Amino acid sequence: MKHLNARKLKLLMNLWPPFWGSGIKVLELDENWQYAKIRLRKYWFNRNYVNTHYGGALFSMTDPFYMLLLLHKLGRDYVVWDKKAEIKFIKPGRKDVYAEFKLSEQDLLDINLQLKEQDVIEPVFEVDIHDEDGQLIAKVWKTIHIARKESAK
Repeated sequence: MKHLNARKLKLLMNLWPPFWGSGIKVLELDENWQYAKIRLRKYWFNRNYVNTHYGGALFSMTDPFYMLLLLHKLGRDYVVWDKKAEIKFIKPGRKDVYAEFKLSEQDLLDINLQLKEQDVIEPVFEVDIHDEDGQLIAKVWKTIHIARKESAK
């Protein structure tokens, strides 16, 4: 997938059945692979018994993005995959919700410095899910496994 640019990957992800079938849409995917913005619409088919967002859809909207950003940012010399995820529901989601994924220059500098000293690192990224009014709905922590390819064998 390294040959895909961000625009093409955004289009493919928006056509990907697990996303469009859940009401998830990639709104932005930065060409520099440092930012993504995702929306989860509230529909009749992705709400739960009490008419709020189904927790699994909230969790799914955060699934691949830090892995994808880091995979493209670090390049082919590294194995990058989602190792662990945790979600904390703060309040019921009754409207469309959004999540933003940001890799700062400092994040990338820290990761590259750690990879010079260690063959494997597992940074944790925090993602907030907000509704359209800015209310915090959930927090997600993503642990990303990053290893030099030669040490991953």
